[in-house]
Formats: sequence, structure tokens, C-alpha cells
Amino acid sequence: MASEALLEFPCDFPLKVMGERRDGFAQAVVALVTKHAPDFDAARVEMRASRGGRYLSLTCIVRATSQAQLDALYRELVAHPWIKIVL
Repeated sequence: MASEALLEFPCDFPLKVMGERRDGFAQAVVALVTKHAPDFDAARVEMRASRGGRYLSLTCIVRATSQAQLDALYRELVAHPWIKIVL
């Protein structure tokens, strides 16, 4: 059975990153994303606080060039102590 790629690269890939709301959270996420996608436009980050205000969700649109790039970015994001979920 042949495996088919689910994505065609390059493509715009949305990442949703959630963590506890704290000073520097958005900047830390943007720094990690920019490390793996240098052309990332931080001005396009969408931020949304949870209903209770304890958590913050950031949606980042990354111009993905390969599955390896996305995998490395995902691994680094989930390893960060402030980040709870990456979708």
C-alpha cells in the first residue's frame, strides 16, 4: 500500500498553541516559530484568552516547506514548559 503525502509543500499551515497566560508567553511562542520558519509574520498571530482568562491561545500561520520542518517545530513547541497544547 503506497503512502500519500497529506500536505503539499510549500503550504500555509496553521498552528494553535495554548498555554497559561503569563508575561512573555506570546513572545516565547513567536521566537520558537520564527526559529523554524524565518519568514514567519508575527503580525498575523491571533491571540485569544480563555473565558476565565487563565489560558492564552495563539494561532500562527506558518509557511511550511517540509514535513521535517513542521515536525521539528512541533517537537520544540511541546517541549517548552509554558506550552500545554499544540494543535
